[in-house]
Amino acid sequence: MAQINIDGDNLIVEIEGWDKLWALKSRLEIPLANVRGATADPGIVRGPRGIRTAGSHFPGVLTAGAFRIDGEKVFWDVHDPTKAIVIQLADERYTRLIIEVADPRETVDRVERAIVDGGRA
Repeated sequence: MAQINIDGDNLIVEIEGWDKLWALKSRLEIPLANVRGATADPGIVRGPRGIRTAGSHFPGVLTAGAFRIDGEKVFWDVHDPTKAIVIQLADERYTRLIIEVADPRETVDRVERAIVDGGRA
C-alpha cells in the first residue's frame, strides 16, 4: 500500500512497509503540473501488466515495481485490487501510477482537487 500526499506543487507517493523492497522504490515525487488525472479502477488488475523491468509480481498476491507495456512505463504497487487507483502522468518517467491506497475515493478526490487548485488543496 502507499500513502499519497500533496506537498506544495508536488504529488508525493510514499511506498509503505515491505512494498519498498518488492517495488524497488520507496518514494515518488511528481510535479502536479505533470499529473493529468486520477481514477479509482479496481478492474485494472485484470488487464495486462506488460513486461516487468524492475520489481515483483506474484499472481493474485502482489504487483509492485516498474512494468513496460505498449511502449509505456507503468509503476505498480497493488495487493488488493478493490483499493487500486490510477494516476495518469505526462512528461514523467512513468505514464501511469497504479497504486493501492486505503481510501480510493478520498484519494482520487484529493488528487483531482490538487490538480485544479494547483497544489493548494
